[in-house]
Amino acid sequence: MLTIGKLAKAGDISPDALRYYEREGLLIPASKTESGYRLYGEEAVRRVRFIQHAQACGFTLVEIRELLHLRQSADACCDDVRSRAVEKKLQLTAKIRTMQAMSAALDRLIAECADGTQPVDDCPILAALEQIDTDGGIAP
Repeated sequence: MLTIGKLAKAGDISPDALRYYEREGLLIPASKTESGYRLYGEEAVRRVRFIQHAQACGFTLVEIRELLHLRQSADACCDDVRSRAVEKKLQLTAKIRTMQAMSAALDRLIAECADGTQPVDDCPILAALEQIDTDGGIAP
């Protein structure tokens, strides 16, 4: 059995993060000592690594909880997990497109502000940020 400190070290994570995972229902101690210390089995190390890898792929803790439930469900199949992965991939692709558009908008604003010696009141970046177009983006 592992204490929270040993599990934290094995999972390369802070004890506070483990406590948070526990509050979120992602991690459950196998038992507690008489003095109230949490004890975890070896499965907890696997679960912590699963959570970390899923987060690295962009899954939220709510989505990770769903994946963990699928893993334990007798009615679930691999296609259930795959559909969630496909949905996450589509979400990430949309976020990437949005961030690329944001980056391009910033590139345009930076190029417009080639003369960095102007007073702040005449800054083309600040002026452009004040002018929002009808699509909610930055007006050119």
